Order: sequence, then C-alpha cells, then structure tokens
Amino acid sequence: MNCETLPKYSLLDFVFTLIGVCTFLFDVGSDLWVAKEFYTHGEFVWFGVFVGFMLISSVVVQLFSWFWLQYDRGLKDFESQASAGNLVLFSGAKRVKLLLFLHVCQLGFFIRHISAIWQGFRVWRRKGCGSEYAVYMTHDLSMLRLIETFCESAPQLTLMMYIILRSDHARLVQYVSVGASTTSVAWMVVDYHRSLRSFLPDKDNQGWLSSVVYFFWNLFLIGPRVASVALFASVLPCFIAAHFLLLWPILVLWAWRQGTNFMDSPAGERLYRATIGLIWYFSWFNVVEGDTRDRSLIYHMFIITDTSILLTTWWLYRDAEMTQSYAFSLIISIPLCYVLGLSIKVLYYCCFHPKLWRPADSGKATYDVTDGVEPSVDVQADSASVHTFNKRMGRHAATFYTTNTSSTVKTKESETTNAVVL
Repeated sequence: MNCETLPKYSLLDFVFTLIGVCTFLFDVGSDLWVAKEFYTHGEFVWFGVFVGFMLISSVVVQLFSWFWLQYDRGLKDFESQASAGNLVLFSGAKRVKLLLFLHVCQLGFFIRHISAIWQGFRVWRRKGCGSEYAVYMTHDLSMLRLIETFCESAPQLTLMMYIILRSDHARLVQYVSVGASTTSVAWMVVDYHRSLRSFLPDKDNQGWLSSVVYFFWNLFLIGPRVASVALFASVLPCFIAAHFLLLWPILVLWAWRQGTNFMDSPAGERLYRATIGLIWYFSWFNVVEGDTRDRSLIYHMFIITDTSILLTTWWLYRDAEMTQSYAFSLIISIPLCYVLGLSIKVLYYCCFHPKLWRPADSGKATYDVTDGVEPSVDVQADSASVHTFNKRMGRHAATFYTTNTSSTVKTKESETTNAVVL
C-alpha cells in the first residue's frame, strides 16, 4: 500500500491524541478521588449521584464502541490492517468474545485509547505509513470522548458547582474536580472539531492559534449554561431533575424530527438521538443537512430563554444574606460570558478560521466558513482510502459543516459500499 496516498496523520494529531488521553486519565483519577472523599465523609447521597453519572456515561460509551466495532469487523481488509498494527485486542474474529467481555467490564474505551496511541506512534516512527488506520481510530475516539464528556463531565461539573453553592465552601478535591471537568469539556469539543475537519476535502488544518480561540469560544458558551443550571439547582434542588426530564424529551424529539442518520442500525440510531438530546442540554452542534443557521438560531434562542428563566428563578429564591457577596456579580457575568462566547465565535470565523491563513494561490476550496454556507466542492476518494473510510463520521462531517460537503462524503460512501460485507 502506497503510504503517500493515505490520509495524513500529523505530529500535531498525535499530540492531540496524547493530550486527550492525559485529560481522560486525569478526569477519571479526579472522579475516583471525589467519590472516595464523598464516601469517607459520609456524604452517601452525593457519592451515589456522582458514581451514577460515571456508570451511566461509561455504559453509553461502551455501547457506542461495541456498535461501531461490530460494524467495523464487516469492512473489507479492516481486520488485516488492525492485525498489521499488532493491535492484538482489536484484531481477529476469534477475539470477539474477549472484546465483548472487555466492553462489559467497561474497558473498551480505555483499550481504544491505548490502541490509538500505539498506532499513532507507529505512524510517526514509520514516517506516515499506516496513517489511514490511525486517522480512522482517531475519528471514532474523538466522538467517544465527546459523548463521554457530555454524559459525565458536564453533569459532574454541574453537581460540583451545586454542592459548592449549597455549602458555601469547598474542599480542595472539589476545586480539582471542577477544574478537571471544565478543561475536559472544552478540550474534547476542540479535539472533536479537529478530527471532524479531516473529512473536508482539501481542508485547511486547524493550527494552534485557531484551536485556542475555538477552545475559549466553547468555554464561554458552555460555562454559563452549566453555571445557570447549578444556580437553579442550589435553590430548587427537587426541580432540577424535572427540568432536565422536561427538556430532554423535547430535544430528543427534535433530533428524531430532523432525521439523523449517524449509526448503522435502528437501535444504535435511537441511542444516538437520546445522546444528542443530552448534549443539546449543554451545547449545540449540527446533526443533519439543511439550513444550519436557522436551526442554530432556534437553539440559541431556546437556550437563552431557558437560561434566563433559570437565573431569574435563582435570583428570586436565593438566600440574600448568604449570596450577598457574589450574587450581583454572577447575575451580570453569566449573561456577559455567553455574549462573549458568541463574540469569540464571530471573531473566530472573521480572523482565525483556518481558511484565512492559507496562501491565495493554494487552490483549496472555500467552503467551511460557517454552518449553512454552501461550497462548490467535488473531490473523488482515492482507491487506497476507500476500505477504511469512516462512513459514520464522514456523514456527520457533511451535516456538521455544510450541505454541499455531503456530495463529497456520499462519493466516498458509494465507493466504500463495495468494500463492506453486508
């Protein structure tokens, strides 16, 4: 196989994979530390809620990983490429039971991390050979990390902020947990975005400066949302579950009405739509083709309205004496942070978008300006990359960015169809 024809797996991609793994391990370590602190201090309710978030998130991620693994095993030459990388746990049909056992033991996600690091190291050592499979693994891993982030880190961050607000003080471990969860949420969104961009034909790579701006954009949009939910929970703790259970079905129904097509089975698609509802509770991203701007506007208007209700409820029901030192600052800073996030988003597209940094004669297509902008791009997939083209992530890249980008992805999908064992 000619290495020059394979998708490029850069050193920066490998660094992002390493950072992602480190933040994942740090987040898990801090979660275990927090759980232990709750248990040793006799706070069994918080211990149960905290561990519940961890278990639910882990089960959801393992289900996605298993669904994808079952699909991947049907791809032509996929097993041979996995075996070529000496990835023992992810190669060979005879190891299906072992893989199932690992996923039941909640270790499938961890094994994917180890496999991605090893494959990335092999690509770096062999100067590009094996890039195709490394890119394939990185795409799946980035999506799994995003799911894990919004299923676990975001709810745990909300819980930690709620406990701090209710008790009006915090131990060191709680500050560590808040910092770890906040970093994990913002970083994983950036990592996911970088991975998704690789499906865009003639793409402009997102450099460090663009990544940093993208990081802060998401930080200032997600942060106020989490803070408003925590503030509402601090005054009406019995109603926060009702608030989520009221919004979540609406968001899931909206995903269903949009006709998402990410997974390769009906059961997997239902799981995906349920997960989308959870992600939309905290943050927005596009999941289907069409007018992205209108859907994004509807979403932000909905979230701004809901956040305003949450903040108003907190202001009316708060303990005026206990919150006197910070109440006014929060009620002003939270909306301003959200506006700042939207401003940074505009700044990103005006000044820091990767397309703005390429030479004028580079010949690359100008299509990824923002959601809803339609490019005119038609790039054929080369034969060497057909077998391990990540169809599910390719479909999502097409819907996440533009309408016409999907024509390129569909070209790859049609060529990939010949390589799939149905």
